[in-house]
Amino acid sequence: MNQRSSVDELVKSLKAELDRYPVDGKLPSSRAMVETHRVSPVTVARALAQLAAEGLVVTRPGAGVFRARPRTDTPAPGDTSWQEVALSADGATDAVPRAVDASGVLATLAAPAPGIVEFNSGYLHASLQPEQAMSAALARAGRRPGAWGRPPMDGIPELREWFARGIGGAITAAEVLITAGGQSALTTTLRALAPPGAPVLVESPTYPGMLAIARAAGLRPVPVPVDSEGVRPELLATAFRATGARVFVCQPLFQNPTGAVLSPARRPEVLRIAREAGAFVVEDDFVRRLVHQDAGPLPPPLATDDRHGVVVHVCSLTKATSPSLRVGALAARGPVLERLRAIQVVESFFVARPLQEATLELVGSPAWSRHLRTVAGELRDRRDTLAGALRRDVPELSLPHVPTGGYHLWLRPPDGSDERGLVSAALRAGVAVAPGRPYFSAEPPAPHLRLSFAGVAGPGEIIEGVRRLRVACDEVLH
Repeated sequence: MNQRSSVDELVKSLKAELDRYPVDGKLPSSRAMVETHRVSPVTVARALAQLAAEGLVVTRPGAGVFRARPRTDTPAPGDTSWQEVALSADGATDAVPRAVDASGVLATLAAPAPGIVEFNSGYLHASLQPEQAMSAALARAGRRPGAWGRPPMDGIPELREWFARGIGGAITAAEVLITAGGQSALTTTLRALAPPGAPVLVESPTYPGMLAIARAAGLRPVPVPVDSEGVRPELLATAFRATGARVFVCQPLFQNPTGAVLSPARRPEVLRIAREAGAFVVEDDFVRRLVHQDAGPLPPPLATDDRHGVVVHVCSLTKATSPSLRVGALAARGPVLERLRAIQVVESFFVARPLQEATLELVGSPAWSRHLRTVAGELRDRRDTLAGALRRDVPELSLPHVPTGGYHLWLRPPDGSDERGLVSAALRAGVAVAPGRPYFSAEPPAPHLRLSFAGVAGPGEIIEGVRRLRVACDEVLH
């Protein structure tokens, strides 16, 4: 049983036992709970912390844990209706209202209910995360002299150098900023490159989190269609001419959600078109370290082909490690680097030094390359299991492309299908899938579903998830 489920089970047991104790009555010691429930001290500590957060117990240092007094004096709710006026007033002055729909992001972050097969996760399952290696790296980092001191604003030099080598080309450590993950880096970049009200070109479909970032900044996302070879250059050029945009955000490698890789012929075209438009290309290189074992040589980042400062490169280690290892990098050349640096400093000061030091320890250890090899094999096997099960058991869901990197498949139900109804039916059947609508900045051309194979426990859970999806399809499509 994993740590999270052990904590949940212990919390449930302790809640059932609370009525045995009077208010302010002392609960058994942590050691007694370890022996009684046959769990680790860490599990007991986390379960008690959750009960304390819910107001059910009170911890008194040196004395123990006691049953809390019931909460009876709930204050009357205030009147927050004035906020509707305040939050909508910007629409009268800004070109684009800044209302944000975070549902597409929350779908990949929210923990599913017990028993739900999680095909909508945006992260590796706990069994695939390098938890022991990360813990060891954090312990080693904590012993470094000055580990808790203030880091350089741009990031510790050794970590910047490591990211620069990974990007390749002529990128140097001086052109790299350490960021608090990819989402933070994209937020900083869009704020730096486009004023409120400006258009920003995006792939269609694209990552909902990026659309949310753009809209929160008051920007207007303009879709540019993607096919099996990535963004279509002729439509990109048309969009630049029609909108006067100065920013194009793309994922050239294993694009989310289609899995497409920008073809060799299109790479120079995209850079040429952007340069002629006087525009930046924001390269979100989010899953380079989640390549599958059967993939061939990967194309280098677009930044390696760019001599003129067109590309702002964004990458992160979060997808390949853990949701909580929020460490990434921005790389750029020319005056834009100073603007990126200034906005990042104003927004977040710097990434915590212990986390940077731990990241450096992790990627410098032999465990890092072993982890990447293990994940490459696991993702290939899970991808093949999911693709095979879908084609065998749910052939109505078209699967036009099976990528050799990333962690998801992009499916197309029959034209005219009720996408929302299918997602709801799937959840009733016990499987969570992501709807396609949030991935489009304008009207979608057809219904879609995105299924992740990284957030599940293994092949057995994948097979069961597809069986449940079959039940949902029988309910909605027939």
